Amino acid sequence: MNNPEQAMLKDAMGGYRGTAIEISRVILAEPDNADAYCNRANALSSTGDYEGAIGDYTTALKIGLRFREAITAYGNRGIARLNVGDISGAMEDFSEIIERKPNNSRLLYAAYHSRALVKKQIGDREGAAEDIKEASMLLPNIKVQHINCREKPENKADGAQKPECTRST
Repeated sequence: MNNPEQAMLKDAMGGYRGTAIEISRVILAEPDNADAYCNRANALSSTGDYEGAIGDYTTALKIGLRFREAITAYGNRGIARLNVGDISGAMEDFSEIIERKPNNSRLLYAAYHSRALVKKQIGDREGAAEDIKEASMLLPNIKVQHINCREKPENKADGAQKPECTRST
């Protein structure tokens, strides 16, 4: 299978591992195919190979992607970077989306919201609040939900604890 679209269809049907191998064949035949690198990165990320995905997103961005695909690659790479603990790299990727100003409120909202979560994680509560404010101005009808969890004792003989989570706006 030397067709990226067929490989992505296989992804949709749950064949991620095989898809990465099949897309690798496309990359061998077309080493400057940025879309193929993105497709393989998506497949790798879906199987938990975040380091491999980061490498492929980076290669795709270096080769050059169309504007919307680049925005998506930055977002996906940011999430992969979070999964490997690269907080500063994730911050850079979410900031890159914001700097490029895509003409799509939902994409900008997601970038501001993701960056706010990163800022909160590193203790920059003021910066996080600013990003949440920017996000809420883009899509004012979306209320930011906070998830609060606490341990709740279960009525089990072993005394196991189960978290109880509630949402607040």
